Amino acid sequence: MTEASSKKKNDGKTKKPVRRRTAAPRGKAARRQAVERTMPVWVRNVLAVCVVLVFSAGFYWFFIRPYAYRWKPCYGLKGYGVCMPCDFEVHGVDMSHYQGRIDWSRLAEHRAGEFPIRFIFLKATEGGDHQDDTFLQNFDSARAYRFIRGAYHYFLPRTDALKQADFFIRTVPLTAGDLPPVLDVETTGKKDKAELQACVKTWLDRVEAHYGVKPILYTSYKFKMRYLDSPVFDAYPYWIAHYYVDSVRYQGSWHFWQHTDVGTVPGIEKKVDLNVFNGTQAQLDSLLLK
Repeated sequence: MTEASSKKKNDGKTKKPVRRRTAAPRGKAARRQAVERTMPVWVRNVLAVCVVLVFSAGFYWFFIRPYAYRWKPCYGLKGYGVCMPCDFEVHGVDMSHYQGRIDWSRLAEHRAGEFPIRFIFLKATEGGDHQDDTFLQNFDSARAYRFIRGAYHYFLPRTDALKQADFFIRTVPLTAGDLPPVLDVETTGKKDKAELQACVKTWLDRVEAHYGVKPILYTSYKFKMRYLDSPVFDAYPYWIAHYYVDSVRYQGSWHFWQHTDVGTVPGIEKKVDLNVFNGTQAQLDSLLLK
């Protein structure tokens, strides 16, 4: 056979096409294809809408709702940058080192006026060994500028209650004309309810024995109802922290209401807590140390 005829025979053969196998999808791509084959488009759309709604509701509940009152229109009287509670004649502030520098001369100008600032609570101590950096200077200045002054202790439940009480007593020289000492309770320190109540009562008893007057108990509305709801604590003057509401919802007796933490008061460098006293000036005077 000649070379030419051999080529002709080979050229006449038809080659079978080679079928290449496509690699099967793996991992996420395979799962996505499976979902696309089994889940209708409208179901995916409904699920997406549900996810968005749940996320939006959670964001509103935890981040917007607690502060929404700040942006509500003020239909009453406005003062110190916020809508002021109605029908209270005695106003005050509470301060610590967080408020920065205090211009006492300028602050004293607001002892009179539409919303007169008559009393000032100052943070004195925290736990068993921490004294607020500005306490002594501000405590003396408050008396010098004729404000009714008071001092509070920030309670740490995991620190011995007697140690905390004695530290407050050594730090705070309350005298006639001052407000009773204040215990600020805001956390449980992972103690159960009974343990927490026992610790708080220990502090209150020790401080009352020293100053000869029942201390003021400061806590939030929800914390009081959840952890300090024992009748034994109703015997103490109550200073309630209850923000972003038009009125106090607590049904029991209360003396002071901390109604906002974003007050703007001339003479105080930073935002400050604003308070009202639930009574007249004469009734406030009756609470003071004799």
